[in-house]
Amino acid sequence: MTSPTPRTRTLAAAGVAASVLLVGTGAATTAVAMQVLDRGGATSAGSATLIPSTTSQDDSGVVPDPGSVPQLSPYTRRGQGFDPGTGSTSDETTSDATAEQSAGIVEITSTLANGTGAGTGLVLDQDGTIVTNHHVVEGATSLEVTDVSTGRTYAARYVGGDAVADVAVIQLEDASGLTPVDLSGDAAQVGDTITSVGDAGGDGGALTAAPGTVSALGQDITVQATDGSSAELTDLIRMDAYVVPGDSGGAVLDGDGEVVGMNVAASSGSRQVTGYAIPIATVSSIVDRIDAGDEGGDVELGYHGYLGVGLATSASTPLVAQVIDGTAAQDAGITAGDTITAVDGTSVRTAQALQEAVAAHDAGDRVTITWTTASGGTRSATVTLGEGPVS
Repeated sequence: MTSPTPRTRTLAAAGVAASVLLVGTGAATTAVAMQVLDRGGATSAGSATLIPSTTSQDDSGVVPDPGSVPQLSPYTRRGQGFDPGTGSTSDETTSDATAEQSAGIVEITSTLANGTGAGTGLVLDQDGTIVTNHHVVEGATSLEVTDVSTGRTYAARYVGGDAVADVAVIQLEDASGLTPVDLSGDAAQVGDTITSVGDAGGDGGALTAAPGTVSALGQDITVQATDGSSAELTDLIRMDAYVVPGDSGGAVLDGDGEVVGMNVAASSGSRQVTGYAIPIATVSSIVDRIDAGDEGGDVELGYHGYLGVGLATSASTPLVAQVIDGTAAQDAGITAGDTITAVDGTSVRTAQALQEAVAAHDAGDRVTITWTTASGGTRSATVTLGEGPVS
């Protein structure tokens, strides 16, 4: 597997004085703070701060007000629901989705290193192939999916995705007889009446249906992530519909109840909420590549390797601050205070170099790790890498 340039997730670890970085994840935190761009890259007149239409909760238990501006962390507790705050719009026309609108739509809970996330997904076949936004599952160490129509919950595994296009495929375990969504063969057009359906607020209850219209096509937005990186989502559908955190990966239905798009983002900080969706033709083309095992470009398959150490951010070298229980690092005998010096004989002098070396391997690969102990001795061990969080 070709490795991406790894990004890091900070983790406040109990009992560890220094902050640490999870190594080998290749995962970024949920993308936040977006700005509407025109196709030339200039800021559009009247643009608002955007947030991804997913929800998450950190382990502090603090849930910031989603109506505040700028919106940097759209946190929501599972079961609490979404409070739009004082910046809400008068056009909050929503209702519980009908059984027909809910058919083929699932609710996704992602267990992260430092909390949980909630989003929505679409069933593509009877055996439980699900498509959702990549940011819904990014950083997940495990995935749980509930079929809204039946109420049955499944464990799921990450199959692959395109982080740039924000599309990911996951597979339910031991699933059969599911009802897939109906995908439209026709593209959405400006002026079309649509309904956005998703797990608004990430509360895990009934899905929410938000009626609206398609207001523009071919829209580009720039995504600013919490790690400082940015990326552009292109060629999106813009909708005048009340899309909120938790709706990510949900369906945009046309007048015939067929899926013409997949929710990906929503505006915040203005009184008029605007939703954005990925055209279903774009989603389907990426799914087809993943199903065919066609890795390359922005499409990646499966889990990256995971060593299981946290590094002290204050050190210039890969100084181990934490070893995660049950991981390759623990099996090797690495302990806090050790410094990792090489992977498969290639020197790693910085945390980034170690991340890149580990992320270049798939889960299950055998690699040789060399390190210097806190007392100055040199040790080496060959280990089997575990599965890193979704990257």
